[in-house]
Amino acid sequence: MAESKTLEQQSSVDQLPLDVLEKYLAARIPGFSGPIRATKFSGGQSNPTFRLDAPSGTYVLRRQPPGKLLKSAHAVDREFRVMRALADSAVPVPQVLHLCEDRELIGSMFYVMEYCDGRIFWDAALPEVDNSQRSGIYEEMNRVLAALHRVDPRAVGLADYGKPGNYYQRQFERWSSQYRASEIDPIPVMDQLIEWLGGHLPGDDGRVALVHGDYRLDNMVFHREQSRAIAVLDWELSTLGHPFADLAYQCMQLRMPASGDKMSGLMGVDRAALGIPSEEEYVARYCERMGIDKIDNWAFYLAFSFFRLAAIIQGVAKRAQQGNASSRNAARLGALVDPVARFALDVIEKEY
Repeated sequence: MAESKTLEQQSSVDQLPLDVLEKYLAARIPGFSGPIRATKFSGGQSNPTFRLDAPSGTYVLRRQPPGKLLKSAHAVDREFRVMRALADSAVPVPQVLHLCEDRELIGSMFYVMEYCDGRIFWDAALPEVDNSQRSGIYEEMNRVLAALHRVDPRAVGLADYGKPGNYYQRQFERWSSQYRASEIDPIPVMDQLIEWLGGHLPGDDGRVALVHGDYRLDNMVFHREQSRAIAVLDWELSTLGHPFADLAYQCMQLRMPASGDKMSGLMGVDRAALGIPSEEEYVARYCERMGIDKIDNWAFYLAFSFFRLAAIIQGVAKRAQQGNASSRNAARLGALVDPVARFALDVIEKEY
């Protein structure tokens, strides 16, 4: 984690039992000593994340939210496992220190990792840096993504990290089911999108890679001065799947409006003037790194990414309604489901 993931005051639901936690971690993390001061990061809607300051150093604790959870959601144990597996790879990840699967200790499962001191950028236009750094940051994101997709899951102990079979079929079933489970009010454009995707699922082309599942700019920590990634964060949705899913998900975000807020995209932005590659250039660079000529069916991959994001947002809104969402702003996200689904339908209409 990094300082630019904004810190906020803790509400009562976010409080950690610090005395219990201090004794527990001191017995399990070499060199750890209390007392602890905990501050919640406001970034991240899914799993509450805290900065822990202690005499022995600074750490990050990431936990499942309290309360009833959707099946397979908030998989902090999977995050811990994949980051530990990638420790010696070309993919930069934080060092993970301990996983606690005892939900009784602090009220939910959690893990502790190192604190990565760097920069996190929320705006895809990167207004904080110059053109040279912008180009370098996008090149680095592309490099890291390709490096991830070139990892041999068997070689890092992740051969069983995902289910066999058609990835997009599985993902469609999962997110359709989770969307229905978290539906609050009917959203006709989501119904239309689900129907279209169900009728246009691609066949299994045999491509399998370790995929991040939420690969985007603000889930990466960059060096304080260089255009170099020092950590990729938020691995909750990682699995063995289709590599183009990560690429399309990132490009999907870049197609979104330039809101100047979190998840701000590049719609209408003059990329060339900012030193940022076009989508075509970015995809071509990825293909070059992966040793492939091109990507067919690109519109489907993009549309599916919008659908999946909309389903994730709906889940956050449902948890907000139930009172156990991580962020106080979660309820406002529910209003985004309809426009995100419309982005997908627009891609289908214009590019499929």
